[in-house]
Amino acid sequence: MNREPITPALLRGLTQARVSRRAMLRGAGVATGAVALSSLLAACGIQGTQKAGTASGPVTDWTKYWADHKKTGTLNFANWPLYIDQDDSGKSKSLDDFTKKTGIKVNYKEVIQANDSFYAKISPLLKADQSTGYDLIVITNGWELTELLNNAWLVQLDQTKIPNFKANADRTVLSPSYDPGAAHTMVWQTGFTGLAYNEKLTGGPITSFADLLDPKFKGKIGLFSDTTELGNAALLAVGADPATATQADWAKAKDWLEKLKPNIAKFYDQGYTDALQNGDIWISQAWSGDIYQVQAGGHDEIKFVTPTEGQIMWHDNMCIPITAQNPVDALTWMDYYYQPEVAGAVEDYVNYVCPVPAAKDYILNTLDDPDVANSPLVFPSADVLAKSHEYYVFKDRADYDKWQDVFNPIVQS
Repeated sequence: MNREPITPALLRGLTQARVSRRAMLRGAGVATGAVALSSLLAACGIQGTQKAGTASGPVTDWTKYWADHKKTGTLNFANWPLYIDQDDSGKSKSLDDFTKKTGIKVNYKEVIQANDSFYAKISPLLKADQSTGYDLIVITNGWELTELLNNAWLVQLDQTKIPNFKANADRTVLSPSYDPGAAHTMVWQTGFTGLAYNEKLTGGPITSFADLLDPKFKGKIGLFSDTTELGNAALLAVGADPATATQADWAKAKDWLEKLKPNIAKFYDQGYTDALQNGDIWISQAWSGDIYQVQAGGHDEIKFVTPTEGQIMWHDNMCIPITAQNPVDALTWMDYYYQPEVAGAVEDYVNYVCPVPAAKDYILNTLDDPDVANSPLVFPSADVLAKSHEYYVFKDRADYDKWQDVFNPIVQS
């Protein structure tokens, strides 16, 4: 890989607002059966739904909803900082091109710093059936997204108006576990939670969660303090599929973590990459986007690996609030993004896992950026994707509380 002392990618990667937001997530992957029941759509057309928890509540006729709304020429888009292509003046070519081709002017705001705080701002407005000020928002699969779905606060997408998504989306995002059929969401970017290690210190490659139990790593391993990340990784370590894990599996995962404790130096929210680079720890749970930036900064000794037992996959999702004033304009952008040249322009800047596989050729041959196009942390192989698992999907809040009772003592002790 060609190196420069300070690259644009490195500068973006060192910007705390983008890199560290994974540490802000709590309760990721929470969902309930109500979501699945309301999300199973026919391949074409859209059915009516009603608000979760209100058996006699009003049913939304989504065919009528979309027929009643027309393009207005305005899109109010809320996203995370540094999460779209930008030039030195802060302008986005993908958004400018979108306006030229569709006539839709985009008011783009980098206002989301964390899922919980953004949800706290918009939920009272949605509950009161008031506009949030945004037609399109980006939310990670987690408790906040589940609440938006369960309260029927997200628009059900018109499946007949998203041909680019259906043609170009990676199979891993066509029907995510938290929103079957992608009924209300489209993935914006994906990331992995796997393992990273300092090759200069471990004395060889790390390939498995089982490697972490080696006594030579006593006090040299970092894990995440987020119990969702911690518990799901431990489930993989004991051979359980997180998506279908039972409470008996949880107990086995807890026992595995107890056995690993002598080797654990610290439970991290963020800062583990510095610890890997300076030798405080040799191995750690890691987010793929973080390690891409570490490697882009010249630290080739830090490796990211998908353990033989598998890794976790998470998604940031585009969705339309129910009170959006310009939903057709929002849906137009959502499908527009799933063209390879558009996704490629964004991906070449943000460096996460792209949900449009064909964007790789565009980045390689048109943008002439082999570093991004050939990175397995941006365009993972089919084998890696096959080893990637969604978070455990909680049945309800009581289920989540039981999870906390199992794994929180590991972090606190």
